[in-house]
Amino acid sequence: MKNSQWQQALLDRNQLDTDYLDTIQHWFSPLARDLAAYQTAADRPVLIAVNGTQGSGKTTLCDYLCSSLREEYGRQCVALSLDDFYLTQAERKALAFAVHPLFITRGVPGTHDMGLLQSTLEQLLQGRGTRDINIPRFDKGADERRPAQDWDRVTQPVHIVLLEGWCLGATAESERSLSHPVNALERDEDPRAIWRTQVNNTLNEFFPALYDRVDQWIMLRAPSFDCVFDWRREQEQKLANQPSRNRPAHLMDDADLQRFIQHYERLTRRCLAELPDRVHYLLQLNKARHIVSCKNPRGAAHFDS
Repeated sequence: MKNSQWQQALLDRNQLDTDYLDTIQHWFSPLARDLAAYQTAADRPVLIAVNGTQGSGKTTLCDYLCSSLREEYGRQCVALSLDDFYLTQAERKALAFAVHPLFITRGVPGTHDMGLLQSTLEQLLQGRGTRDINIPRFDKGADERRPAQDWDRVTQPVHIVLLEGWCLGATAESERSLSHPVNALERDEDPRAIWRTQVNNTLNEFFPALYDRVDQWIMLRAPSFDCVFDWRREQEQKLANQPSRNRPAHLMDDADLQRFIQHYERLTRRCLAELPDRVHYLLQLNKARHIVSCKNPRGAAHFDS
C-alpha cells in the first residue's frame, strides 16, 4: 500500500526505512485510537507521559501519535520533550558552581526549568479557545535553549499533549540507597553523594506536581540498561548525519558516551524496575529495539494488540 503523505513525511523526519512503517503501525495505531477515544470521553485536553531510555524511540512514537491523531482523528496534538526545558548553559554553570560540578551536564532532575514546564503545560491544558502559546525548544547541538523568537507557537486549542522524557515517572529514593554508588562516575566524582542527593531532592520536591497532571502513562521498556550505550551511539551517528547547522560541535566517541550515560544509570535502572506495573501502556522492546509486546498493567480501556 502506498504511504500517505503524512506517513512518508514521518519516515523522512526520523530517518526510517519504508519497511519499518508496518511495524510501527501495528503497535502505534491502536494506541492512537485509544488516546483519541480517551480524550473524547474526558471532554478536555489531556496529558500523556511517555517514558523510555535514551534511544528507545520516544521521539518517533510521539511523532507518529501526533501525526495520526491529527490526520486520522482530527485532534490537535502537541509533542513536548522534557529536554526542551533544560536550564540554559549559564544557569547550569551557576548550579555546577554552587552545588556540584556534575550539574554542568544536562539530563538529570535539577537541570530542568520546572517552572517553565509547568506554566507551559498550564497554558496548553486550559482549553479556553484559540490563543498563542509559545513552546520552548532546546538546541542540543549548541547545548543551549533556543532564543524565544525561535520557539514553536501553538495557535489552536489543543486536545492532547504528549510529554516524553527518560526520567518521567522516576520517584525519590531513600537516603540509605543514595549512599551506595551505582557506577564509577558516582564513586569517583560524587563520593559524598552531594550530586545524587540534590537530584533526589528535586524528584521529591518538583516532580509529584507534574505527575499529578498526567492522565495516561506510556513506557517504552528496554530489556536492560546495558542496551542504552548501543542505542545512544546510534543517536550520535544520526546527529553526525544532520546538516551542519544542526550538528553538535563535538560528537561523543565511545569513551565520552560511556561516561555520559553513567549520569542516567541510577534513575534509568529504577524506572526499568518500578514503572512497568504503574503505566497504562507497556511497550516491551528487545535488544534490537523492536517492540515485542504491549500490555496495559493498569487496565487502560479499549486497548488490544
